[in-house]
Amino acid sequence: MRIARFVLVRLALLLVTLWILSVLVFAGGQLLPGDIGRAILGPFADARAVAALNHQIGADQPVLAQYAGWIGGVVQGDLGRSFAYRAPVAPFIGTALANSLKLAAVAILLVVPISIAGGVVAALYAGRPLDRIISLLGLSTSVIPEFVSSLLLILVFGLWLRWLPISATWPPGAGIGVQIQHLILPALPLVLVLFGYIARMARAGTVEALAADYTRTAVLKGLPPAVVLWRHVLRNALLPTVTVIFTQTGYLIGGLVVVETLFRYQGIGGLIYAAAKAKDFPMLEAGILVVGAAYALTGLVGDVVATALNPRLRGATA
Repeated sequence: MRIARFVLVRLALLLVTLWILSVLVFAGGQLLPGDIGRAILGPFADARAVAALNHQIGADQPVLAQYAGWIGGVVQGDLGRSFAYRAPVAPFIGTALANSLKLAAVAILLVVPISIAGGVVAALYAGRPLDRIISLLGLSTSVIPEFVSSLLLILVFGLWLRWLPISATWPPGAGIGVQIQHLILPALPLVLVLFGYIARMARAGTVEALAADYTRTAVLKGLPPAVVLWRHVLRNALLPTVTVIFTQTGYLIGGLVVVETLFRYQGIGGLIYAAAKAKDFPMLEAGILVVGAAYALTGLVGDVVATALNPRLRGATA
């Protein structure tokens, strides 16, 4: 019951957050320079045709009326029609979101075990050369921009060694194995960015757990080191890391514009960027709103998992 109440409260806050985001997104779209009808028809279109198109799509209505019509459709599941494609927005958003989820899943499956293992090893050798090497490696990879690491990885693994395809777009009808093969190379820059952050969190939690009273008690009982590590240390050390992993999953879903562009991948980030360039406001607003919902939902799931695993958090929630 306590967790259910916590989830209901967080869902209510999530709805409020998404409403505020919708206002900001719509207002930002209105502030972008340029005429929508002119952007769709081109710079040489007749002024009367531009005015007629603006009237047809409702761009000449008052701002509040436009927002009310848009948000009313969103609540009913209608994300609107794309100005650029003259088609409903939802199928484009759904396809792009599914592609981004695939890339995010591959990146998470790679970075989570590597980062946790690196953080735990660094904690077990805290203050020693191995700890410093892992910490320095994580810090160095996290500050390298994604476009730099992506280009280096393309050169090394795609062009020189030819181990992986340089394009993330797989052939039509390709199986899951071929899709994963095309997604490994674009996932590696994301692994490099997230490794340092997740490893530092795992290291800090493990160092704290190793110094805790329950760990010393388990050691004094004569339990083998492996049992102490798995049953007592890691169960408590990795709780903060769980929340971080879910939070970073939201980032992976929506923050991949550079990676998607370099690897020619049709994800949600690239779709939002293309919509902004074309002044396709329905596509832009729907894409940003979906990304915001992904951030909020992954954060909520992370909090729920951490609360379910940690009795102290359950007590605080109550």
